[in-house]
Amino acid sequence: MKKFILLLFCLIVGSFVLAENYGLYRPENYNFEKYGNSDEKILFIMDFSNSMTDYLNGQRKLDLMLETMAQILPHIGRDVSIGLRIYGHKMGFTAFEACRASTLAVPIAPANSFNVQRSLNETKPRGMTPITYSLKQAVKYDFLGVTGNKRIILLTDGGENCDESPCTYVMELIKVRKDISIDVIAFNVKDRDDLEQLECTALVTSGKFYTADTAAELVDSLTQSISGKKEVEAKIIYGN
Repeated sequence: MKKFILLLFCLIVGSFVLAENYGLYRPENYNFEKYGNSDEKILFIMDFSNSMTDYLNGQRKLDLMLETMAQILPHIGRDVSIGLRIYGHKMGFTAFEACRASTLAVPIAPANSFNVQRSLNETKPRGMTPITYSLKQAVKYDFLGVTGNKRIILLTDGGENCDESPCTYVMELIKVRKDISIDVIAFNVKDRDDLEQLECTALVTSGKFYTADTAAELVDSLTQSISGKKEVEAKIIYGN
């Protein structure tokens, strides 16, 4: 019996030594921050156009987006309602069809992070960038019957290329809808006109505008957008 008690004592002491030396989990040092506001409904609109297969710093932009979302989604509180719309995931036989390639992949609901991540992982980039059409579909259908404040987080690696203007659309939208804001993350976007359109889309709706050109900046932009805790002033430096 004495040997058993001594062995048990050694195991307990040893576990505390390991935790102290190697930074293992202990209740007093555990800090898992939850993102999101339970009073707000969030719809991610994510870019699966063909350009997301391009490489940035040795990785496909698609993989950087998926890895970032995999880091962030588990931190979203289960009481926060989120959903996912994807675009550019279909080619279409005509340009008209390609510019209608936008689908509500995961309807808005609480405790939805796993469903969003699974859908993202199952989707392949293929086609165009119908941003305006996606916003129209989100406002008309995805938020149908959804009460309270509604926020879109739009991530794109390029501007609209379907002969529409998201800036013009939101200017009309705010005349009739005051309950929707749009945060825009311009991921490795370099074209000046595209940046201006995307910035307008965010700021007109009282949303935030972010630019990201690295994995770290992408994580930071998405985290800040979801948490809504830190205001960011967009700074764009245009070339001559």
